[in-house]
Amino acid sequence: MDYSRYQHLIVEVNEAVASITINRPEVFNAANNVLHREFTEIWGDIDRDPAVRVAVITGAGNQAFSAGGDLTDMGVRAGLSGQERFNALTALMKEAEEVVYSMVRCEKVIISAINGVAVGAGLAVALMADISIIAEEARLTDGHVRLGVAAGDHAAMIWPLLCGMAKAKYYLLTCDFVDGREAERIGLVSKAVPRAQLMDEAMRVARQLAAGSQPAQRFTKKALNQWLRLGGITAFDYSAALEILGFFSDDPAEGARAVMQKRPPDFPSNR
Repeated sequence: MDYSRYQHLIVEVNEAVASITINRPEVFNAANNVLHREFTEIWGDIDRDPAVRVAVITGAGNQAFSAGGDLTDMGVRAGLSGQERFNALTALMKEAEEVVYSMVRCEKVIISAINGVAVGAGLAVALMADISIIAEEARLTDGHVRLGVAAGDHAAMIWPLLCGMAKAKYYLLTCDFVDGREAERIGLVSKAVPRAQLMDEAMRVARQLAAGSQPAQRFTKKALNQWLRLGGITAFDYSAALEILGFFSDDPAEGARAVMQKRPPDFPSNR
C-alpha cells in the first residue's frame, strides 16, 4: 500500500503495526479541508493493506492530537451564499459522517494515542478508535456548542455509551475541557498514562494485538460495534444534520471569531 499520497498524515508500517501521525503541528494538527478528507480515506487503505494488522494514530508534536476543524476554512464557508454554501455544507456533512463510518467499518483494531488537546474532528478520531489511550496531561473537549452549532461530529453516537448520558450532556453542553485522568475516570477513554509513557504503552498494546488471532479480534470488534448500529447511527445522522443546519445561522461565524480572538462570543441569536 502506497501512503505517500497523504499530505497531512504520515504512515509507517513496522511489524504489522501502522503508525499514523497527524502532521500539521504548526496549527496544532487542526483539520483543514485536505486533512478532513484524508480522515475519511485512511481507514479504508489500512483495512485493505495486508501488511497491517493494527493501527495507532497520534498527533505530531507534544501539544495536540488534533485541535479540530480549521477555523480559516470555516470562515471561507461562512462567506459563501446561496447554492454554493448549501453545496459546501452538505459535502462537509457527508465527510463528517464518513470519518466516523470508515472507522466503524474498518475491521482492524484502531488505537488512538491522545498526546495533547483533541477537539472537534480530531476528537472524533480519538474517541471512535477501538482503544483510546490518553496522556494524563492532555485535554479534550467537543467545542461545537461553543462555536454555535450542535455537537454533530460523533458525540451523540459514542459519548452516552462511553460515559453515560449525564456526563455526556454536561460536557457537550458546557464544552468544559476534560483532562486525561478525568476522561479515564468517567470512562470516556480506555486508559490514561503519563505523557512520557504514552507511545510506549500504545505500541505495547498494538504489538500485543498484532500477535493475537486476527479473526477473533475483528469479529469481536464487529460484534461490539452492533451497539453503535442499534441506536448510535440514528442519533449520529440526526446530530450531523442539525450541526449543518446550524451553519446557516450567523452564530458560527461569531463563534469562530471569538475563538480566534480569545474572547467570549456575542451570539447574534442572543441579541
